[in-house]
Amino acid sequence: MGRKMLIDTSHRYEIELNKILDFIGKDNPKNALNFAKKLEAKINDLPHFPYKCRQSLKSKDNNLRELVFYGYVIPYRLNTKQQRVEILGIFSENEWEL
Repeated sequence: MGRKMLIDTSHRYEIELNKILDFIGKDNPKNALNFAKKLEAKINDLPHFPYKCRQSLKSKDNNLRELVFYGYVIPYRLNTKQQRVEILGIFSENEWEL
């Protein structure tokens, strides 16, 4: 039995997430907190079922996946050699580039 995959979040993801939380929090800080908690739970579930989310629409690499959450897309890479789930970013439109 292999060891559990760890989660790494990129600097880009942190910046993009903070912008989204600031935007949501302007109208309702409680909604921003709720969004963050639910998203964190979904991300923390990824090591248990890393391939359950769709393959990236922008790549043919099976290890590049996309978690869809409340209209936002969270691209992530499965680094199987290092046993890591690498969270790359978060966006709500198709403008995001690798």
